[in-house]
Amino acid sequence: MAGNSARRGAIRKSGTKKGQVVGSGGKRRRGLEGRGATPPAEARTKHPAAKRAAAAARAEQKQQGGRGQGGRGPQRRKSDDGPETVLGRNPVLECLRAGVPATALYVAVGTENDDRLSESVQRAADANISILEVPRTDLDRLSANGLHQGVALQVPPYRYAHPDDLLAAARTAQEPALLVALDNITDPRNLGAVVRSVAAFGGHGVLIPERRSASVTAVAWRTSAGAAARLPVARATNLTRTLKDWAAKGCQIVGLDAGGDVTLDDFDVATDPLVIVVGSEGKGLSRLVRENCDAILSIPMSGPVESLNASVAAGVVLAEVARRRRA
Repeated sequence: MAGNSARRGAIRKSGTKKGQVVGSGGKRRRGLEGRGATPPAEARTKHPAAKRAAAAARAEQKQQGGRGQGGRGPQRRKSDDGPETVLGRNPVLECLRAGVPATALYVAVGTENDDRLSESVQRAADANISILEVPRTDLDRLSANGLHQGVALQVPPYRYAHPDDLLAAARTAQEPALLVALDNITDPRNLGAVVRSVAAFGGHGVLIPERRSASVTAVAWRTSAGAAARLPVARATNLTRTLKDWAAKGCQIVGLDAGGDVTLDDFDVATDPLVIVVGSEGKGLSRLVRENCDAILSIPMSGPVESLNASVAAGVVLAEVARRRRA
């Protein structure tokens, strides 16, 4: 047919005056072929069923502590038994001054020197702590906001004592056992302050529960002013069960609460083997722990303040116990 040689895809025979025309290479024929079976609805990204399946997968990953496929991968919960990194010049220097048993001091390359950094390096060298110069990007990965100031301190996991060993060591002392148990204390600064008070007033150890409790982190180390290196801290799987076991072995279990039935003035068991249970300032003692206490002790207040901080209340009672034992 006249003019067909000019249409797209037409092929002229060789030897014509105008030459050959490049064809489609079979693309039109392949385009007419079937594409196979239709994928299921869940496999088609724009289909509502696929969107519902993706939402369900994201919800399941969120329950397991991870992120969806569009995130940065699963996030692992930081273990309390792993090493901890202290960031910043002031926190690092305070930890070194407190005698925290660190394993390495990291200093970023090109960090500007000052008195705090010089003292940190000197204290780390005196304590035989490894001093490593690392790229700044390594410290950036350790800090969420990048506020590491070019220095970081690695603190190994704290080695907790067993509750049985804690009581056994206290009973071998020349004076009656004096232990402190913490219930619902979640602030590591309170834990460190209590450890410091127990060590100052002749206590033999501190007991904390494994769950819903602050652990001996670098913050607790720093607040204890190094007392955590000298005073054992034990962790109980079940705090109530451990208190019952200690009571069966002859210890008086005394809880601290503002609404206690015994005041500090009438505290007549200070010279007996004693376990002082300290609750949080807000929630106080939990129900089961309170029910297993032999007595609930309150501190009389002279001013308008209704309650004391948990670590302060523990310090007041420990000071009174130490005074009565000396007398």
